[in-house]
Amino acid sequence: MLAASRVRSARLASPPAAALAGSLLQGSGMRALEGSPDAPSGGGDARRGRAADVAPPCTSSGGSREEYQWSRGTYWGKASGIVSRHVSGANCDSQNQQSYRYFSSSSDHGKTWTGSKIMHDLPRYVKIVEVGPRDGLQNEKDIVPTPVKVELIRRLAASGLSVVEATSFVSPKWVPQLADAKDVMEAVRNIEGVNLPVLTPNLKGFEAALAAGAKEVAIFASASEGFSKSNINCTIKESLARYNEVALAAKQKEIPVRGYVSCVAGCPVDGPVPPSNVAYVAKELHDMGCYEVSLGDTIGVGTPGTVVPMLEAVTSVVPVEKLAVHFHDTYGQSLSNILISLQMGISVVDSSVAGLGGCPYAKGASGNVATEDVVYMLNGLGIKTGVDLGKVMAAGEFICKHLGRQSGSKAATALSKVTAKASKL
Repeated sequence: MLAASRVRSARLASPPAAALAGSLLQGSGMRALEGSPDAPSGGGDARRGRAADVAPPCTSSGGSREEYQWSRGTYWGKASGIVSRHVSGANCDSQNQQSYRYFSSSSDHGKTWTGSKIMHDLPRYVKIVEVGPRDGLQNEKDIVPTPVKVELIRRLAASGLSVVEATSFVSPKWVPQLADAKDVMEAVRNIEGVNLPVLTPNLKGFEAALAAGAKEVAIFASASEGFSKSNINCTIKESLARYNEVALAAKQKEIPVRGYVSCVAGCPVDGPVPPSNVAYVAKELHDMGCYEVSLGDTIGVGTPGTVVPMLEAVTSVVPVEKLAVHFHDTYGQSLSNILISLQMGISVVDSSVAGLGGCPYAKGASGNVATEDVVYMLNGLGIKTGVDLGKVMAAGEFICKHLGRQSGSKAATALSKVTAKASKL
């Protein structure tokens, strides 16, 4: 009987690719369903598609059967594709229902997790800081033309991202890719609805950034002595003194300052980094006036097992609402590290479109966590971001086409394959 049931299950058709593709990208950041006749008016099951709630008929023999139905479920006024897997027991006394949801659109189905102790403390909203134009491109060997950088920033801003790190005012000798910082900043400084911070490693860079029209700056310090010396040729203490000058100058000009701490989980020079080191540097940056401090796993060696004690140490000296996380995906740990960070109270995440990035001074550092992957995961958790996944994917496709490579985002790659398959039908 079991073997026969498996044969019957195998013969059942899968959801049509065209319907799947349409639902995957349906309503990314859109609100077309709100106020429409199909919009839900009540609570509970009214928020879900009817097909997912209908139990499959029992077989006359009382055997088990699996049915795969494709439906377009409605969650809190927005569309999301659902594949519902119904399994009926031999006597039909009990039925288990499992839904496979493809979260390509931001939706308020966070209440799906109501009652779950694990998900209870997740934030309702997460701010995503896009670092692709700066951290994502700085390690590229071939110079990306200024108009391409400007267009990338415009596309990212149009996707709903509220913060896009535009460039870095560093010496062209050290980072040739960003030698056009002045031209980039002048071209994008008037884009509305988005903050465009720029990295300023010293007072000279700060002054150049302001002259180009920058309205927010960022400074960075390492939690590792070895990396600080190899990256900026000074000790941690010396670097903090340097950044304090920038912070004071920014305060006088009423310019917001964001802080970065690098090597929070490990260093390519010193190896493991004690959480106390990270806490010390984070507190120094916070105390000098940084409105937010981003904790960066520069070489991507962190796991939840190392991220937790690091965050415990930092949150003991810096308010959690003043912190952000910045993970590289070298070992494929970025999403798990982000999730555990959210569970510990973090609500700001740095990411890079298409997973671009890497540090020119950190051997082995691969790209940042992909913005598309972060948005997809957060959508699946019912956490708002205000970001249109489809538009971010388009921005990633744009820059990857110019760079001549495939996207480093697993979500973008998978969704693109589905839409490509559907277009052939």
